[in-house]
Amino acid sequence: MVTRAFRLGSVESTSPSEESTAVTHPFLDLPPLTAERFAAIEDGVARLLDTRQDVLITQGEALLPLEGAIRAAAGPGTVALNVITGPYGQTFGGWLRDAGATVHDLSVPFHTAVSAEQVREAFAEHPDIDFVSLVHAEAATGNTNPVAEIGEAVRAQGALFYLDAVASVGAEPVLPDAWGVDLCVIGAQKAMGGPAGVSAISVSERAWARMAANPNAPRRSYLSLLDWKERWTDAGRKALPHAPAQLEMLALEACLERIESAGLETVMARHRRAALATRAGAVALGAGLEPYVHEERHAAPVATTLRAPSAAAASDLVARALAADPGLPLAAGGGALAKEMIRVNHYGPDATGDAVHRALDALGAALAELGLPADPAAARRAAAGAWR
Repeated sequence: MVTRAFRLGSVESTSPSEESTAVTHPFLDLPPLTAERFAAIEDGVARLLDTRQDVLITQGEALLPLEGAIRAAAGPGTVALNVITGPYGQTFGGWLRDAGATVHDLSVPFHTAVSAEQVREAFAEHPDIDFVSLVHAEAATGNTNPVAEIGEAVRAQGALFYLDAVASVGAEPVLPDAWGVDLCVIGAQKAMGGPAGVSAISVSERAWARMAANPNAPRRSYLSLLDWKERWTDAGRKALPHAPAQLEMLALEACLERIESAGLETVMARHRRAALATRAGAVALGAGLEPYVHEERHAAPVATTLRAPSAAAASDLVARALAADPGLPLAAGGGALAKEMIRVNHYGPDATGDAVHRALDALGAALAELGLPADPAAARRAAAGAWR
């Protein structure tokens, strides 16, 4: 007979009559993650991004490298162009100003994307710009920006290029080397279908040089990328400087293996079909529901945002839909957008025809509850046609 041991604080309680044996668990009793395996997972991220730059896997959600990179590479004397196509662009502007940079915001309506020409115009107006921050795909607003074209403009300017590709990676191409991106941050929790508690960043040589020259770059800090470079990358990736988030690292490894097995092109195509099907189905559903992002070419493959009809609040429609099917990948817009925006998050395991059909069916039922004319059958036909 096995006697279970229960640990309460620092005191272990066992049966007084029998020797105790701790209960094993597959998630808890794992051998330590070796430096070699950690490095191999980093190499998997590098393959995913098709990059020869240094790749660091950071031990936290993607906000960690997003903030760490700005505070390391920007400071007093930096003149930044901060592109705002959604809430994360607004956040980056705050971090840049807090770091001491001079910031010129380039804001466009959330229903569209920024263009390379707009970026060039900003450079012409402010020729001293030496840092550009951009979000690739804004899952919160459903738009995606043409990074390849913008990258050409940034290279011509000679500025450092910082990119948030957290939502886009796995749903559309993310190519730091080809696009001239110096700091590219990704997370696994959206299109990659992986864990939320670990993230990664690719760093160019000139980005490292910019950090090294910045006296305000974080050091001896959880935000410090330079600490990881010196203690891990430059040291030959032989000994981990900190205990890694083991479960998240193993989940990231499994996620990368699954993408490599299926083929990245296949995974991206599935996301694109989900976006096209959702957009077509929503238009066919009727009742005044329409795509929030006006042009299809500006719509992100990771999530489709919809404008609720004027007679209904988006948050109410989403609440009614989720009451019928709590597992739907639906959310209302955040903050001021809660009244008008519905978001269908067709990423990762929800980038499927079934998830799209269920979301459209539930939205049709919610519209009908409010007495608004909707045609779920037409929506299904249109979504199926777009998926094919």
